[in-house]
Amino acid sequence: MLRIIALLLLIPLVDMVMLVVVAGKLGAVPTVLLVVLTGLIGMLLVRAEGRHTIAKIQRKVLQGEAPTDELLDGALLLIAGALLLTPGLVTDVIGFVLVIPPTRYPVRLALKKWVVTPYLEKKTGGFATGSVYVGGFPNDDGDGPVGGDSSGPGGFGGPGGIGGIGGIGGSTDDGVRDIGEAQDLDDVEDGDDRPE
Repeated sequence: MLRIIALLLLIPLVDMVMLVVVAGKLGAVPTVLLVVLTGLIGMLLVRAEGRHTIAKIQRKVLQGEAPTDELLDGALLLIAGALLLTPGLVTDVIGFVLVIPPTRYPVRLALKKWVVTPYLEKKTGGFATGSVYVGGFPNDDGDGPVGGDSSGPGGFGGPGGIGGIGGIGGSTDDGVRDIGEAQDLDDVEDGDDRPE
């Protein structure tokens, strides 16, 4: 948080120094005209890109997709508009970087990688990016029914396991036949061989 505050205080300071340097070389009136001109051109670009981004958001929503990149573009365009309205050359340069699509794309990728994804990971415990279980099944130690011996109790072929006694495809001890033991589909549907 302190870094962000320091950066926010440093940008206006650098902006004032740049304005003084440019005004010393060009003069006061051309410097003011340059700042006003960059602000106007930037706002026209922000408006055009904003309309384009809104159209992309609507198109994605109609297709049933989440407009994540477009929403980030919209946020970057809002920041660019605020920077371009602020009088100064450094803020105008940063604003133009955020407005122009080829330069906004890497900023958006960096924002997703270092800000959005870690924030979602922290808030959802890994569910947002799908990295909840990265080490396999929770009980994959060889003792339980998931990773155990295929012929032992609780395993895939053991009693109660898949294919074992009482399991899928096996027989039960209560006299009820499994579907796997029926001669054909009619035996199962008609109920001819059901015990009474």
